[in-house]
Amino acid sequence: MKNKLISLEDAVARIPDGASILFGGFMAVGGPSRLVDEIIRQRKTGLTIIANDTARPHQGIGKLVVEKLVAKVITSHIGLNPDTQKQMIAGDIEVELVPQGTLAERIRAGGVGLGGVLTPTGVGTSVEEGKRTVEIDGKTFLLETPIKADFALLAAKQADLYGNLTYALTARNFNPIMALAGATVIAEAEDILPVGCIAPDAVMTPSVLVDHIVTAKPR
Repeated sequence: MKNKLISLEDAVARIPDGASILFGGFMAVGGPSRLVDEIIRQRKTGLTIIANDTARPHQGIGKLVVEKLVAKVITSHIGLNPDTQKQMIAGDIEVELVPQGTLAERIRAGGVGLGGVLTPTGVGTSVEEGKRTVEIDGKTFLLETPIKADFALLAAKQADLYGNLTYALTARNFNPIMALAGATVIAEAEDILPVGCIAPDAVMTPSVLVDHIVTAKPR
């Protein structure tokens, strides 16, 4: 295996305008803050962002919305970011709202190669519009399609130089499944350790899924 540590600038330079990006984190907890800031500095535009939420205007991926770098958001919650709401109402940004559990399972399905997810959530509501339904044992389910993306940007507590990752506490919510569903996975790690310092049974995302590592601390 090779050393996967690269510079922050080089990591973001690999992301083209118009890319689709899975962002780990929950209201910026477990989100890759330095990668977000570097995307803003390099002015990557027309992005499709897939995340649990759009955070707050000056926090996490909310900054990307404020800077008007986002063309579309697939998310479960925008209530704490008035900029997302304003741009949605103005038609400047497309927002696809997805129930949180459904969002997680669609990402997981994309990562493991499933054809979709059957869920009762949203049946009989506006969420059902335009979607296929399946009846099983007299109960109706929506067929929700998988989600994959060009990139997954994650925040890890620890990484070794091969790309094995651990997460702290609730940062483990979306990061591991997004590592499965991104074509290119870039991890921003708080601590970067020599190979062998992370016990095998402590690894939460294995190195085979991770393409590049950047440090969460400026050098």
